[in-house]
Amino acid sequence: MENHDVIIIGAGPAGLSTAMRLRELGVKDVVVLERETKAGGVPRHCGHFGFGWESHKRLMSGPKFAKRMASAANDIDIRTSTTVLEFTMRNSLRVHSSKGISDMSAKRIVLATGTRESSRAAQLIGGNRLPGVMNTGTLQQYVYLKNQKPFSNPMIIGNEWVTFSALLTCRHAGIKPVGIFAEEQKLDAPWFFPLGAKFAYGVPVQTKTKLIAIHGSTRVEAVQFERNGQRNMIACDGVILSGKFKPENALLATAPSNIIITGNALGTVHTAGACVVNARALAETIAKDLQ
Repeated sequence: MENHDVIIIGAGPAGLSTAMRLRELGVKDVVVLERETKAGGVPRHCGHFGFGWESHKRLMSGPKFAKRMASAANDIDIRTSTTVLEFTMRNSLRVHSSKGISDMSAKRIVLATGTRESSRAAQLIGGNRLPGVMNTGTLQQYVYLKNQKPFSNPMIIGNEWVTFSALLTCRHAGIKPVGIFAEEQKLDAPWFFPLGAKFAYGVPVQTKTKLIAIHGSTRVEAVQFERNGQRNMIACDGVILSGKFKPENALLATAPSNIIITGNALGTVHTAGACVVNARALAETIAKDLQ
């Protein structure tokens, strides 16, 4: 079994920042485990600007922010394509990598696995099961990582900042959404965002509008929605389900009580820059505990 001072699960902004600050404080035996093929986390496929103000005092695109973080951590033991399967005892875990299944242990284990958007099933949306229904993260991977255009005129569902991030991603790919529907009465985003969507991009935003079902035969053809007690249909060729974030913390089902959690895995969604700042502070606490 491998033994280390600190094992960090997740190589996004929070995980990388924890590792780098620990290194600065003299904790050298740190391993970061990442299930994706590259470090950097979600910002890798967020092509718009707005990352890094809290942590770097400048605004960058998501990929540039992720690249900067990963480059700064290039001398840390980061193991990509490595998935943590379960915790096996108080300070130990089982992982799967290209080398097979192995066990690792550490004096401190940090969970920095971030957050994810709610699925269609979790939102209880009816209708046909069709391709072309995805969350913002999947859309961004199609557009920024694979250079693909999954649809031409989708409907965006949501009321959060990430909803308008989906709109920017669509614009980047030459996709023209038919509208943005939000079930809530008010948007959980700045008041000027819907004005920009309408007047800059020609995409109307409607609140108090609930998505009921998705319709089509072999692909998305329309969505059914309810507003003011009345149901109607609108044509579209895709659906983007944005927001309603849930912490990516399924590992907690087998985690010991002394597991340390940082970043958006805590359950409250913060910007990548804020996660960096908070993770650095956590690293200082861990370093003191290890003395």
